[in-house]
Amino acid sequence: MAAKLKVGILGATGAVGQRFVQLLERHPWFEVVALYASERSAGKAYGQAVDWRLPVPQPTYLDDMVVRRLDPDGGVELVFSALPKAPALEMEPRFAAAGAAVVSNASAYRMAADVPLLIPEVNPEHTALIDHQRKARGWSGSLVTNPNCSVIGLVLALKPLEAAFGLRQVQVTTMQAKSGAGYPGPPPEVIGDNVLPYIGGEEDKLESEPLKLLGTLVGGAVRPAELVVSAQCNRVDVLDGHLEAVSVALGERTSVAEVTRVLAEFRGLPQEAGLPSAPEQVIRVMAEQDRPQPRLDRDMGAGMTVTVGRIRPCPVLDYKFVVLSHNTIRGAAGAAILNAELLCHQGYLALPS
Repeated sequence: MAAKLKVGILGATGAVGQRFVQLLERHPWFEVVALYASERSAGKAYGQAVDWRLPVPQPTYLDDMVVRRLDPDGGVELVFSALPKAPALEMEPRFAAAGAAVVSNASAYRMAADVPLLIPEVNPEHTALIDHQRKARGWSGSLVTNPNCSVIGLVLALKPLEAAFGLRQVQVTTMQAKSGAGYPGPPPEVIGDNVLPYIGGEEDKLESEPLKLLGTLVGGAVRPAELVVSAQCNRVDVLDGHLEAVSVALGERTSVAEVTRVLAEFRGLPQEAGLPSAPEQVIRVMAEQDRPQPRLDRDMGAGMTVTVGRIRPCPVLDYKFVVLSHNTIRGAAGAAILNAELLCHQGYLALPS
C-alpha cells in the first residue's frame, strides 16, 4: 500500500466530523491518524465518544482511536476542520501556525482577504492566496475554506452560465434540509408539518460568498464579481439535500437549449485531473418535470454531483431552474476533501512518494 498523508479531524464527533470519518475510510491519499474534539470527548475512544447520527452505518476503523484535546500536537500534515465558528476562530490559526494545512468547513475565515474560499471546479486559481497568507501571517501551514452548503450547489450551477453568457442578477430561494442545522436537526414538534422561513446568517452568506467565489484574483486579493444576489432561506422537513429555486439575469441573450447544454457539459480541473473525490459529472441536468428531488437525487455521484432541473424562461429575469446538492457531502465534508485533493494536485501539499 502506498504511503498516505497523515490527517487529523477537528470536531470529529459532530455531524460534519462524522461525515469526514465516513468519507475518509478508504481514501487513496489520506490516512486519519488523529481525532480532536471538545474536553467532553477528549480521552475517550472514538467509538465511545461519538453518538453516530448519519443515515449510514458507522465505520469501525477508528473506534479504538483515542480522541485528543483541541490543541496542535504535531504528527499531522493536513487537518480537516468541522468545528463550529467560535472554536474555529481560535483553533484553526493555531494548527496552521504549527505547520498543518487546515481545510475548513467552518464559516469563521471564509471572507478573510487572504484565505481562499474554494470550489475546485469554480476557482482553483484562488489557492495562490496561500503564498500571500503565509507571508503575512508567518505561518508554515495554511488555511483554506469551503463555502456555505447552499452556496456550493448554487455557484456550481452559476459558474458555467457566468463563463458562457455573463451574469448580472441572481434570485434564489432555498429549501434546506434539517441536517444542515446539525443532526438530527430541529425537533419534530418544530419542523414536522412545517417550514421555518428563517435560518440565522444564511441569507447573508448566499448573497456575499458567491461574489468572492466568482471573483477575479488580482495580485494578492480577490476582486468580487459584479453581481447582485438576492436570497431567501427556509428550513424544511427533509433529512439531507438542499433544494434551491434560482432565477438568473444573464449578460447576453441565449436559449433554453443553450443554457441546458452549457450546464450539462460543465467540467472543471478536478475532472480533468481525475481527483479521487471528483464526480465524473459535475452537473446532471434532469428532463423530468418533477425532478430533482432530495430523496431520489441527493446521492448522485456519491453525493458530489449537483442536479439541475426545470430549466425554463423567467418572465422577471431571463431563466429559472431548480438546483439540488447533498448538503453534508458536496456541501460540507466532501467539499473539504476535494479542496485538499486540489492542494495536493497543485503542490501545496506533497503526497508521500
